[in-house]
Amino acid sequence: MKLIADSGSTKTDWCVMDGSRVVQRMAGQGINPFQQSPPVILKTITDDVVSKVTCAGDIDEVYFYGAGCREEMKPMMHGVLSECFPGAVKVDVETDMLGAARALFADEPGIACILGTGANSCMYDGKNITGNVPPLGYILGDEGSGAVLGKLFVNAMFKGGVSDAVRDGYLSESGLTLADIINRVYREPLPNRFLASMSLYVHRHLDDERVRLLVVDNFRNFFRRNVALYSHDGYAVGCVGSMAYCYGSQLAEAARMEGFEVAKVLKSPMEGLVAYHSR
Repeated sequence: MKLIADSGSTKTDWCVMDGSRVVQRMAGQGINPFQQSPPVILKTITDDVVSKVTCAGDIDEVYFYGAGCREEMKPMMHGVLSECFPGAVKVDVETDMLGAARALFADEPGIACILGTGANSCMYDGKNITGNVPPLGYILGDEGSGAVLGKLFVNAMFKGGVSDAVRDGYLSESGLTLADIINRVYREPLPNRFLASMSLYVHRHLDDERVRLLVVDNFRNFFRRNVALYSHDGYAVGCVGSMAYCYGSQLAEAARMEGFEVAKVLKSPMEGLVAYHSR
């Protein structure tokens, strides 16, 4: 019995497999060991998985791919997962970036990209990550992400970058004021999720040219400041994540404008990870 997890900042996809057969799938809260404490993560996994999986005690192998699973965070995450699934003889904690690369390319080389609430990219040789431009998070980087799109949209709303109708429509629909937005970003937890949530409104207003260009420019910056920095000759580019999937047309347009072509887009890495771990 295997348990596979693909965890981003907003949500975690879980899949239970018996050999190569999918037994159960679930979605739960996002888990990030860089931002959350062990007790919080333990409770999240207990509530979202252990309490819902009838065969939780029979799990032999756990493969957790997660945002924030840097080398120094892996021992803590390994300990929490071992506590949740004490019968597991193998607990493997890897970055969400390696998960995306395996889902997109399996054993083939490529440039793998994550475009969701956050953003990241890497060079993958078919086995290991051989290059990674640091994403730097939504304040210093994360170009192409939902959080940065939200940041750009807020800036545009209050600095004349979009029409009054678009701005007023968002404020009316959300029930927020400028003061509320400032408070959510600077004083409340998980501002990246809040900013990324604005993507739902942005997506419904892509017929507005200035809104559409916010999306395209966000992706262009991703290619310029990340993908273009790799020695990419002959390497395919693949993307996973809600931003890549929902804004596929704008992503392809931005890629072409920067001299790239996106060969593959997955909404979630899970389908590819199931295939990878079924071999």
